[in-house]
Amino acid sequence: MGPVGAVCPAASVWSVAQFRLQGSRVLAVDMAGDAVKAKNGAMVAYEGEMTFKKMTGGGDGLRGMVTRRLTGEQMEVMEVKGHGTCYFADRASEINLVTLHGDTLYVESSNLLCTDSGLRTGTSFTGLRGASQGTGLFTTTVEGSGQAAIMSAGTAVVLRVTPNMPLQVDPGAYIAHTGKLKQHFQSGVNFRTFMGEGSGEAFQIRFEGEGLVYVQPSERNTIGGDV
Repeated sequence: MGPVGAVCPAASVWSVAQFRLQGSRVLAVDMAGDAVKAKNGAMVAYEGEMTFKKMTGGGDGLRGMVTRRLTGEQMEVMEVKGHGTCYFADRASEINLVTLHGDTLYVESSNLLCTDSGLRTGTSFTGLRGASQGTGLFTTTVEGSGQAAIMSAGTAVVLRVTPNMPLQVDPGAYIAHTGKLKQHFQSGVNFRTFMGEGSGEAFQIRFEGEGLVYVQPSERNTIGGDV
């Protein structure tokens, strides 16, 4: 399957906020009184009348508060509401649109740029995967019906997982996934191992089931195979 941003449909009728890409590195959101939640500091320009409210948290509700207290993680977001167009970008990252139809997107918090007001954010336990990446034991969840914008270092691709075709992913390249997927921490192998660049105990994430996995061509820094 090709690049994520290349085949994104228009925002669905349930969302007043309309997500569209300006090139591949700027997200434009057209609003008519609705609100979106975006990564704090990611707004680069706006047209019209907008109000801004800073929010702190990795999720909505009590569970988000508890997991933030347990992990010490803070995901700073802002709510933007009004009439006009708001533009978002973050360090020239590539932006990819994801449309949800009552399902759940699991995404690394650092890769989540913006969600519309019809989506709920929360947290999910990742266990060893989060520990191996150095990103904490929880990942961000986005649930409901609407659009979200996620970021990648380089043009992201979407890889399909089926019951007959599991997928192994380097933790540093993983961005997000959707669908009914099970994750397994798989030690002893790593793509860098084959190139003679690995050190220590290497690892991958194995996905099984039915769903889509978003990966980026540039690996983030992880604990790097040293588990």
